[in-house]
Amino acid sequence: MKLVLLSGGSGKRLWPLSNDARSKQFLKILEGANGEYESMVQRVYNQLSTVKLEDSAVIATSKSQVEMIHSQLGENVPIVIEPERRDTFPAIALSAVYLHSELKVGLDEVIAVLPVDPYVENRFFEVVSKLEEVVKESQTELALMGVTPTYPSSKYGYIVPKQSDFSQSFFTVSHFTEKPSEEDATKLIEQNALWNCGVFAFKLEYLINLVKELGLPLDYQELLVRYKELPKNSFDYEVVEKANKIVAVPYDGYWKDLGTWNTLTEEMGSTIIGKGKISDDSSNSHLINELDIPVALLGVSDLLVAASPDGILVTEKSASPKLKELITEFEQRPMSEERRWGAYKVLDHTHFEDGAEVLTKKIQIQAGKNLSYQFHDKRKEMWTILNGTGEVILDDQIRKISAGDVIEIPVGMKHAIKANTNLEIIEVQSGSELLKEDIYRLELEWEKILEITKNSSVMN
Repeated sequence: MKLVLLSGGSGKRLWPLSNDARSKQFLKILEGANGEYESMVQRVYNQLSTVKLEDSAVIATSKSQVEMIHSQLGENVPIVIEPERRDTFPAIALSAVYLHSELKVGLDEVIAVLPVDPYVENRFFEVVSKLEEVVKESQTELALMGVTPTYPSSKYGYIVPKQSDFSQSFFTVSHFTEKPSEEDATKLIEQNALWNCGVFAFKLEYLINLVKELGLPLDYQELLVRYKELPKNSFDYEVVEKANKIVAVPYDGYWKDLGTWNTLTEEMGSTIIGKGKISDDSSNSHLINELDIPVALLGVSDLLVAASPDGILVTEKSASPKLKELITEFEQRPMSEERRWGAYKVLDHTHFEDGAEVLTKKIQIQAGKNLSYQFHDKRKEMWTILNGTGEVILDDQIRKISAGDVIEIPVGMKHAIKANTNLEIIEVQSGSELLKEDIYRLELEWEKILEITKNSSVMN
């Protein structure tokens, strides 16, 4: 059995901590087993490891999330990279072709697809593993996993059985009902309907045949080139609604969608993360602060305050599900990102009347990691080393660096930097256009960078 974990999201529902580069699943605000904060994706991967499933998993994601995944889960996690954001059907179809073409997975193998960020107990994944047996036993096209409802919720979709017979380990699906009223949800629960938690399984051959029917290649590299030809539809619309036979497996354990601030704060181990204080007469309030300045909450209840370089949110918890509608006009580049080599925060971004721009970042590079060998066409950079030691390459010339050094990088100059100890740098970019796309990477790995430089001797 193979697992495909879908990692998407636009970063709107948990703004300002989430953004286009850091969706909700990467926020390190859940308390892990060792007392340190971990993200939803780290929690899920730890759980997969516990039930011996992590070696079976690949993650389907967009280009913008690759470095975040590598930073939090390691460089060796298999990743299927979508050339562009489309929808769940293209992502799953691409993943199926990757398994078939690149990993040589047999067509009779069962593939389970699930979100990368469910908040569940370990037994959830034990039930996921049972989908393999159910697919083969039932000879179904699709096997879904549904959560036994604990109350009549209008927030979730429902999987409705053809019959109320739970003597077997699965039942045949009659139909689906999307986000009913609480009154209708109560009736559905009486019919033994399940919450749809977005988990399903199928034989690889089933998806491969669908790709064939679309006239698209079964070679992964070729499909990447023709990715935009895949229908831009959800898997539910493109596949589930057209399937002839679907069965469902019930899961009666703990499950929660941590998609809004009010549900997420219910699972946080602490009421305060970051600099700040909440007064004793405040009740059921939470503070998450990623800024270097303190934030205080005084005499307020049922409040969530979240602060990051991307913005500041103050909301009643019950109102937080409406956040996505409120911030539709907030269009800006991500002001903080976690990368494969460390992280950065934007300190200032100034636009001048003559069209010039200046962008100031604080960059942290972990010991042993490096920035790629790169150059820019439209900007120059100035690096001031605040702390740590390392090596820098400027147009194939290498030298040691330490705290206090200042490095000028003109437009077009090839450059890279490696941290021997943890490095902190202030980077000032200046130019006519400061675009994230104005970067030309020549090589990522430090040893290979040294191979292509003309002089790899270290100068003092």
